[in-house]
Amino acid sequence: MAHRNAEQKCPTAAYLYLLHLDEHALAWEYLRRNPEYRRDWQDCVLRAAAAHRWGLRVLEDPGLDARDAHPLWLVDHPGLVQLHPDVYSTPDAAAFDFWSIPGCKVLVHDGCCLRVTTGFAGCRIRLAMAPGLKDGDAFVVAMRPGRRSRASVMTEALNELAAGSQTTPLAQTFSRPSATALLELHTLQALDASLAGASLREVALCLFGSAAVTQGWHADASLRSKVRRLVRRGRRLMLDDYRRLARLDLQGRAVPSHHQNDPEQGSPAF
Repeated sequence: MAHRNAEQKCPTAAYLYLLHLDEHALAWEYLRRNPEYRRDWQDCVLRAAAAHRWGLRVLEDPGLDARDAHPLWLVDHPGLVQLHPDVYSTPDAAAFDFWSIPGCKVLVHDGCCLRVTTGFAGCRIRLAMAPGLKDGDAFVVAMRPGRRSRASVMTEALNELAAGSQTTPLAQTFSRPSATALLELHTLQALDASLAGASLREVALCLFGSAAVTQGWHADASLRSKVRRLVRRGRRLMLDDYRRLARLDLQGRAVPSHHQNDPEQGSPAF
């Protein structure tokens, strides 16, 4: 029998931020729900040694969701922009001004360089400041080459930084969420409900409401199989497949994005 408050266990409004996360941020959302990862975080003695096991440079607090957490994966985010001192600077070269970077900034040192993550106007930009770069120095920007050209990615990031430093939007709009984004939202809702001990029927109530369950919950109904697949997908991503989203293999090495296939993503059943 479904709990009468099942629909309030995982209100959709609390998950809407998931619709605007990139793959690395979604990978964190799945990993932070892993009970073994949470135990490693609580064990202060093993915390440093355990990070690489999970594909991280250092463990991040699983109590923080992707809006506040800044996990450092062993593989850099594909949109990471590097800032280096310009050793061949000219008199008219642009000077680095940290405080001109727009948005709410978070700084993390990864042992090699200072990482800066800034968020504004619904986007998040990731910067890596090379050692030796000081405020007022001439600087250059760089991005690691990949199988595909990163020029457009870097141009987009720099354009967003430039726009954010000049304007403060009065309102913010988002495009209609994609089918993939909705799949991740439903998967994480189903996973949380399942981890809380909800039955498949209760999960369905959380996601689709009592009317849909009343009409469509029977032995050979597509709704039942849809919910079962969502729960199964969520547990698989939580346990290990989050690495696919972070583009990591089991040894923490980079895996090209075109090798990362989710057999259930984009299925019409969702």
